[in-house]
Amino acid sequence: MEIRGLIDRGYVHTVIRKRPVDVHKGDCGKVLIVAGSREMAGAAIFASKAAIRCGSGLVKICTNKKIFLSLQTSVPEAICMEWGNTKDDLMQYDCIAIGPGMGVDRRSKNILKMILKDFDKTVVIDADGLNTIAKYDELQQLVRKTEASVIMTPHIGEAKRLLGNANIADLTRIEIASFLRKKYGCMIIVKGANTLVAVSDEDAYTNTTGNPGMATAGSGDVLTGIITSLAGQGLAPEDAAKAGVFVHGLSGDLAADKLGEYGLVASDIADYVPFALKELTE
Repeated sequence: MEIRGLIDRGYVHTVIRKRPVDVHKGDCGKVLIVAGSREMAGAAIFASKAAIRCGSGLVKICTNKKIFLSLQTSVPEAICMEWGNTKDDLMQYDCIAIGPGMGVDRRSKNILKMILKDFDKTVVIDADGLNTIAKYDELQQLVRKTEASVIMTPHIGEAKRLLGNANIADLTRIEIASFLRKKYGCMIIVKGANTLVAVSDEDAYTNTTGNPGMATAGSGDVLTGIITSLAGQGLAPEDAAKAGVFVHGLSGDLAADKLGEYGLVASDIADYVPFALKELTE
């Protein structure tokens, strides 16, 4: 695997453009985000808010009913659903994200299993979705066999678990991405400074936006929401992944310019997504 180039403003401007005047919400993507739990409502809030701020026409959140009130208060534009009311019609969605804050248990395994078997569009897997896959060999095999276009978004700790707790301390980011590609056969985003997007066994790209203030809880959930939104709006999986990390980083940079790096939190990054898109399109 080699670094083929940088993800920069010139590239992103070719895939994210100003909207036509006659656009309606049906043109802007319908996405499902499976996230959150009683203990981690924030993860679902960050991901869904980012997807809405990134321009999705409709965002549904599949989560624990006990946190519906928190979600409906924090993200009133999103629709809350339980899995039992969601699982029978997955193909209505343009993209599905799964993992942020959902927990690692048999329920998470069963949801992942059904999505990987029954959905053939773009699936973004993050956080506890990755940790659940790392725990079950059956899911690891499904990731390789699924007809969906899978985008996995691990940080270094999650990458280690996905590789069977291998010692990766001395590996470069591109070496980690290469091992993950060989094991799972899907698109890999290795998060961190100079986030790396591996789109194939041969090609990877380095992001050029972002700052140390983005090393904060929930930042990855915001990234999941952005990538999911872009894929749902019709971007090809590779473009959604590459443009998504750039928009995420640019949102963090704009927020840091206003607020500083030390006090930057995930909700700030989500709130600055519209400003990043405005800058990119104008």
